[in-house]
Amino acid sequence: MSNDSTFYDRGAEAIISLKNGMIEKERIRKRYRIEQIDDRIRRERTRAEVRITAAARQLGIPTPIIYDIDDFTIIMQFIDGVPLREIITPQLSYRVGELIGRLHSGGIVHGDLTTSNMLLQSLSSSKQKQKVGKIYLIDFGLSYFSNEIESFGVDIHVLFQTYISTHADAFTLIEHFSTGYKRTFNDAKAVLKRVSEIEKRGRYT
Repeated sequence: MSNDSTFYDRGAEAIISLKNGMIEKERIRKRYRIEQIDDRIRRERTRAEVRITAAARQLGIPTPIIYDIDDFTIIMQFIDGVPLREIITPQLSYRVGELIGRLHSGGIVHGDLTTSNMLLQSLSSSKQKQKVGKIYLIDFGLSYFSNEIESFGVDIHVLFQTYISTHADAFTLIEHFSTGYKRTFNDAKAVLKRVSEIEKRGRYT
């Protein structure tokens, strides 16, 4: 990470910094792993994140633009926006459902689908404010390609658990998400049924 970077956030896998108006995401070393193995894992995961972020963007999913990459660091667009965890509404949840339906239709599992990893774009000018900002999906660090109903179900189960644990109107949000999801994904009913099965499994284990 460069010395002139401004600290922005830190997760379990990476340090996020804001540098020259761009985001610098550096995947951090895991000291419990052998260095050569750790370097290989971090390098592979960094490249995979870039590939999947680009693939999601090709599906019409708003994601940060990737500007550069080295072994363990990604330089990407800074999205001026508000995390959906702070402003989620049934209408926004419906739009999230449409986005995730498109993502799953393209065979991509996000892997960390929470309202913290979704940003509603801030619109500054009065002319822009008459429009509805885009919802951006961020942090594809745990994402992978799959066409398995189970994988999609786990993805959505994580989101629904986020709704339930952090939002008072969780079941309304879930209902609106499901409607949007069905609109853009042909296998939505099978996935939502699997979500219910996953929830029951957790309840009885």
